[in-house]
Amino acid sequence: MTNILVVNCGSSSIKYQLIEAETKNRLAKGLVERIGMSGALLTNTRHDNDTIKLTGEILDHGMAIEYVLAVLLSKNHGVIKDKSEIHAVGHRVVHGAEDFAGSVLITDQVMQSLRDNIELAPLHNPHNIRGIMACKQHLPDIPQVGVFDTAFHQSMDPQAFLYGIPYVFYKKYKIRRYGFHGTSHFYVSNRMAELMDRPINELKIITCHLGNGCSMAAVKHGQSVDTTMGFTPLEGLLMGTRSGDLDPQLILYIMGKEGLSLAEATTLLNKHSGLMGVSGVSSDMREIEEETEQNHDRAKIAFEMFCYRVTKYIGAYTAAMNGVDAIVFTGGIGENSELVRDHVCSNLSYLGLDFDKEKNTSGPKERFVTTDDSRVTVGIVPTNEELVIALDTMAIMNSDMPPSMRNMVKNNVLDPVD
Repeated sequence: MTNILVVNCGSSSIKYQLIEAETKNRLAKGLVERIGMSGALLTNTRHDNDTIKLTGEILDHGMAIEYVLAVLLSKNHGVIKDKSEIHAVGHRVVHGAEDFAGSVLITDQVMQSLRDNIELAPLHNPHNIRGIMACKQHLPDIPQVGVFDTAFHQSMDPQAFLYGIPYVFYKKYKIRRYGFHGTSHFYVSNRMAELMDRPINELKIITCHLGNGCSMAAVKHGQSVDTTMGFTPLEGLLMGTRSGDLDPQLILYIMGKEGLSLAEATTLLNKHSGLMGVSGVSSDMREIEEETEQNHDRAKIAFEMFCYRVTKYIGAYTAAMNGVDAIVFTGGIGENSELVRDHVCSNLSYLGLDFDKEKNTSGPKERFVTTDDSRVTVGIVPTNEELVIALDTMAIMNSDMPPSMRNMVKNNVLDPVD
């Protein structure tokens, strides 16, 4: 069996899973929090739900990976007996720019590309790089594979990814729509096709990844043809603390009125806007819904804005694909908010969508929420980005084409723009 360690590094945290790739079984999962701060904590849960929590001084990502390996090797709480039982490490990397249209074995050349792309994702790529270096330090002879959030959306045509600004800025600075959450959109669209028992290359699917960060994608015949996030994850839907779409002149106006610096304006749009900024209550949809039920006016407006934008993009993406066969909800809000799904789908009857309120409120986590004769099928599919990373990593190890790249190559969408 091939054991893949999947690693997702943030600025002060590392999420990880150890997955047996052939069986798709998760042997262990965990989270290291507060790296470089006091009260650092590692929580590890084994496949049999045995859970251990460790606190200590975890100064950097290298030390965090050392802790992770120690737990996985632990006599009482571990799942392996030797480091050699980890056959590869798959890393979530946020931004691959136009350099990567699929997952790749991490080499010195790849590492240089990641460093070159830091300016496109300054809040994410540096931490992804630290995670890669930490794993190389403690697992020096084990292959490392990068799986990119942006890769799935490299199939978009120029009409979808270019902005209406002078073309020279695309040529000089690669300013374009990149899109994010690509691993999630790839997984849930393919899983929805499996649940419908239809080939994905015959389907037009709209995927709605709704959480604190939100994005949607138009997936036509297995390819991303458009997505809501853009040059950064700020564009598109209303999110927990991000504004989503707005008039670009607006922020310049606010900066002038309030005397904001560039850094302050960036913080305003990314940290103090969205559900939090509109409602004044919370960035958490659960709390927004509770306050809406109590007739809190601004919470109600925030909820309706959120649902309206999802509904609007479903209409736009139906037009972009000249039809839609399925809509998928995933992410913390998409999977768990009955109210959001109800509010959105109740406005889509013009598509021939017959929403089933009873299915929406009960049933297994993975299910359809439309009637059997609905012209458009709506489903809930919990995302599994870690499994995609593990399978792509195994494919790279076996010198095979990763699953997330196969359709792109088959449909000749890997050619770069001139």
